[in-house]
Amino acid sequence: MKKAILVVSFGTSYLDTLEKTIENAENQIRNSFSEYDIYRAFTSHKIIKKLKEKYEIFVDKPEEMMEKLYEDGYEEVIMQPLHMIPGEEFIYVNKIAEAFKDKFSILKVGRPIFYYQGIEELPQDYSLFIEATKELYEKNNAVVYVGHGTAHPSNSVYGCLQAVLEDEGYENVFVGTVEGYPNFETVLRRLKRKNITEVTLAPLMMVAGDHANNDMAGNEPDSHKSILEKEGFKVDTYIHGLGENPNIRNLFVERANESWDALQK
Repeated sequence: MKKAILVVSFGTSYLDTLEKTIENAENQIRNSFSEYDIYRAFTSHKIIKKLKEKYEIFVDKPEEMMEKLYEDGYEEVIMQPLHMIPGEEFIYVNKIAEAFKDKFSILKVGRPIFYYQGIEELPQDYSLFIEATKELYEKNNAVVYVGHGTAHPSNSVYGCLQAVLEDEGYENVFVGTVEGYPNFETVLRRLKRKNITEVTLAPLMMVAGDHANNDMAGNEPDSHKSILEKEGFKVDTYIHGLGENPNIRNLFVERANESWDALQK
């Protein structure tokens, strides 16, 4: 039986961070699944187009790669997303899986980083994330995570992460978003209430792309860094996508492993 793991990410047009995050995650999965062939797909059609036009790099959409896998005779497929939250991109992946479920003998979709928490018999995904990233905020006085944010109900992930961080004793880690809640103003109020004067900004994103380099850490007057400095904060920036963290990459390996375990039952 031909077996494949399709690693699906949003994608990035920053080639350096593509290698450090997405490609390294794919390789970590490849090294853990010797019986599977590993393939790539991006959910962002805009990024796929930009990579093709600017760099002549060709990446398939999930539905295109699934069709190729079917035509090439694969029978068992795991679709493992590299997404952080179960939002619109994750729904897109699941819709593709639903459309192709009758073309493969076995088809399974893994979950993103944040999914379960608090249910005794299930993985504690938020706690696992905190354990994987705690070195960052154990080395700094205060850390402000900057996520993407979304109008989708899955935006509640960010508020939940803030609550779990506080429950686990990390009261100087703050979660904000570029396009959702908690927003920057919310984070700023929380910092002031705790009389914090020095912060490290870090992306709560798989890759350090436009949002991390510009909205979070850019020199424009409306960036998070510039506004905090204007408010009197000393600001450091940690411009590394979460995919650069081998512990985070290993969480994706574990999710693919859980999908594999489910296929054996």
